[in-house]
Amino acid sequence: MINRDLTNVLLQKLHKGKVIVLIGPRQVGKTTLINSLLADKDYLFLDGDDHSVCDLLSNANTEQLRSIIGNYKYVFIDEVQRIPNIGLKLKIMVDQIKEVQVIVSGSSVFDINTMTQEPLTGRKFEYQLFPVSWTEFENNVGYVKAHQQLELRMVYGMYPDVINHFGNEYEILKNLVSSYLYKDILALAGIRKSNVLEKILQALAFQVGSEVSYNEIAQLVGVDKNTVNNYIDLLEKSFVIFRLNSFSRNHRNEIKANKKIYFYDNGVRNMVIGNFNSLALRQDKGALWENFMISERMKFLSYSQSNAKPYFWRTTTQQEIDYIETNADAVSAFEFKWASEKKAKLPKSFIEAYQPSFLVVNRDNFREFLR
Repeated sequence: MINRDLTNVLLQKLHKGKVIVLIGPRQVGKTTLINSLLADKDYLFLDGDDHSVCDLLSNANTEQLRSIIGNYKYVFIDEVQRIPNIGLKLKIMVDQIKEVQVIVSGSSVFDINTMTQEPLTGRKFEYQLFPVSWTEFENNVGYVKAHQQLELRMVYGMYPDVINHFGNEYEILKNLVSSYLYKDILALAGIRKSNVLEKILQALAFQVGSEVSYNEIAQLVGVDKNTVNNYIDLLEKSFVIFRLNSFSRNHRNEIKANKKIYFYDNGVRNMVIGNFNSLALRQDKGALWENFMISERMKFLSYSQSNAKPYFWRTTTQQEIDYIETNADAVSAFEFKWASEKKAKLPKSFIEAYQPSFLVVNRDNFREFLR
């Protein structure tokens, strides 16, 4: 089992009088992490995918909840978003059954927040679990082995099952994408047109590292702009993709409204387009490296609870910077180059406006970017 960075964070939050909420896509290891957290404890496990559990919890009053929990001091509810009225039930557990530590997990931020936002205001610690981070991977397999697998990880990604089943990566990713993307997500949203979702995902996969035009995707897929926006919103709330906004502090020629979209996992992105060629045979090495680094940076920012805000930057005259972070008044700029001999420099206008720090992130120094 790969040790996860969130383990110690979650251990420190036990018995603080709040529900611990762990969110993230299916198969990133949420259940494994929580089971390991509670391995030496006697706990009650309730599966939100079990219809009898849903019925039992959604209709339970305070005394019935006490009976269900019994003498357990820990309760773990998996796939909590499946259970109607669960927000109110969790509130009762926190307020009325104080000796019990409740931990819940789920794979849809939209559904979880809809059901728990108001009842659990001030009553929860919420964390997101991603596919395995590079730091977690390297800490578990060692520097040398991790370094040897860098290109594999860029192609096949960082899902735990993918890492742990060398040689079966394609089959695992195929099952993950077909079951999670084209079944679970559509079911969560009550959408039947899987072909529209598939076409939008493919368009986004081919545009990684480029600014995304919703109008262009709408024309390509044959739907309206609002439909594209709704699907992209759904994919983001289901932890498949994330958006970067353009950075601007009101300088005249900075573009303010555009967005870039990245995938949380390179393997998922490559399965969507059906390309698992080695890096030597690919034309999209730069896009893969950029997606890999920015998704890894998102993991780092989340796990370290950083206040830094991520952006990209471009002007109307086509000057651009791959990635920007702001933290208080400090501005940091980054360019991503797979080949370590490739150089880059910042536009003079950006330096004069923001006095940023600057790093060209390549395969020799990327660890500096991920800590």
